[in-house]
Amino acid sequence: MKNTFNNWYDSKMRSTPERSAETDEVEVLLDDVKTIAIVGISRNHHKDSHYVGRYLQNAGYHIIPVNPGADEILGEKAYSDLKSIPEKVDIVDVFIKPEYVPQVVDQALEIQPKAVWLQLGTGSHPDETEKTKRAGVKMIQNRCIKVDHQFLIRDRNNN
Repeated sequence: MKNTFNNWYDSKMRSTPERSAETDEVEVLLDDVKTIAIVGISRNHHKDSHYVGRYLQNAGYHIIPVNPGADEILGEKAYSDLKSIPEKVDIVDVFIKPEYVPQVVDQALEIQPKAVWLQLGTGSHPDETEKTKRAGVKMIQNRCIKVDHQFLIRDRNNN
């Protein structure tokens, strides 16, 4: 079964030279980072954002929940917005409706992470991609950080 999923991942994430180069960049990024702020993480453990946060935490990343309606998620202090976080953030992982993405990208650029990661379902945002590029921040869109970690990092570390 593992080979079937690995083949599926490779066929999707390495289907073109551009996609393959992006996947290589994602692998280097996930190897390099320690702290991930998750914007829109839910307190509900049945929601994808909560599940992804727990997965990343179990994989050894320090996660910082960003949810104005929560004091704590996954045993970590939650913040109302990115600017309130008192420490350096490597990746801003975004789980919000597409119409709010520009606001979150603007906030993210104020704290200068290495990357802004727009999860599946947050839409495509060419203007925001240009904005992050000009600021020297990597933008990843339409990928799941958990799936990428599973196939690029976890599987490699478990061989």
